[in-house]
Amino acid sequence: MRTKTLLAPSLPALAGRFARVRALTEALVKPLSDADATVQSMSDASPAKWHLAHTSWFLETFILRDFVAGYALHDERFPFLFNSYYEAEGRRHARSRRGMVTRPTLDEVLAYRHHVDAALLAALPGLPAAAIELVILGCHHEEQHQELLITDMLHLMSENPLEPAIWPAARKVPVAMPAPIGWIEGKAGIVEIGHEGEGFAFDCEVPRHQALLVPHAIADRTVTNGEWAAFIADGGYADPRHWLSDGWAWVKAEAIAAPLYWEQGDNGWTRFGLDGRRAIDPAAPVTHISFYEADAYASWAGARLPTEVEWEAAASGHDSAGGNQLDGPGPVEPRPSAGGPAFFGDVWQWTGSAYRPYPGFAAAEGAVGEYNGKFMSGQCVLRGGSCATPRGHARASYRNFFYPHQRWQFTGVRLAKDI
Repeated sequence: MRTKTLLAPSLPALAGRFARVRALTEALVKPLSDADATVQSMSDASPAKWHLAHTSWFLETFILRDFVAGYALHDERFPFLFNSYYEAEGRRHARSRRGMVTRPTLDEVLAYRHHVDAALLAALPGLPAAAIELVILGCHHEEQHQELLITDMLHLMSENPLEPAIWPAARKVPVAMPAPIGWIEGKAGIVEIGHEGEGFAFDCEVPRHQALLVPHAIADRTVTNGEWAAFIADGGYADPRHWLSDGWAWVKAEAIAAPLYWEQGDNGWTRFGLDGRRAIDPAAPVTHISFYEADAYASWAGARLPTEVEWEAAASGHDSAGGNQLDGPGPVEPRPSAGGPAFFGDVWQWTGSAYRPYPGFAAAEGAVGEYNGKFMSGQCVLRGGSCATPRGHARASYRNFFYPHQRWQFTGVRLAKDI
């Protein structure tokens, strides 16, 4: 975690931002029943009720408990239930068993949130600078969980044989396919990447440093569903020439033949989304693909994945708050390109880069230092945000990361090639 305290928002502005973030999380779960909010569909996903409580535990633990004299925990049992991975905070309930926490109820978890909100807003004027930084971090942390909440809800409903829609949506109107992929010549030579200037950034985005780029080009848009369907039709999932060894083993072991949530019927491919099952839009960006699939497609297309240095160098001049990102509750999904490079929004874009520390990286002291650094092993970097990323949350320097087989997030692919 890193902030610039001297240019932190005013207390009224921070209080307003905090209230908006907390309200959006509750708005996202409004369509859910207590049962919907309790069930865990897989070990990678968490119940909605857990997301609601964990983000409150984070604020209660690292701000109210540690900085507000005389504060008493809302419930002494909650730290064990709602800690995620902070070893310094002691024992915790197993991640894979979060769906067994039928009590507290959804209403009780919401009451916990309201208790924490009231206590934090009351304490805000008297908090020291270190605690203010943690409030800012808490807002960004909750925005991360808002995206996870949406994708976890989607996965949960996909496991229900009725495939219920969380939010209804109007019938899709077909649009024209985008033009063939164009190529943007990338910067070459010494470039600088990483966060700079004032304002918030996660610790893994710093320090800013130099990197060397060789001549290359990067695609002016992401790959579409229609293009991915052509990859499938050409036997892309059955041809080991395009796959990394680990990826080919994964395809065979898991019988992978299409992106997650795709099904082929008499009338072609359909996908399951937050608005239920519908025909795929061939013009929209393909999503819910793993790193292995993205890399195989790039090989099939005669290209490769961009490095995160190439991606950031190309995207740094574009508006990180633009594009198709999360503005409120509803059936978000990637949309067909509206023109322009669209580096931000729609889908997280897999890069060919491993998630490792930048030169000079140092984790923060204490439990908060476990936020990012401990995960810098075996994961791949994604860039750009998605349709489920809260608008204003991402930056050109923002580094998302997942294991190469994971694909329940809104993940897609942008190609690159050497010149």
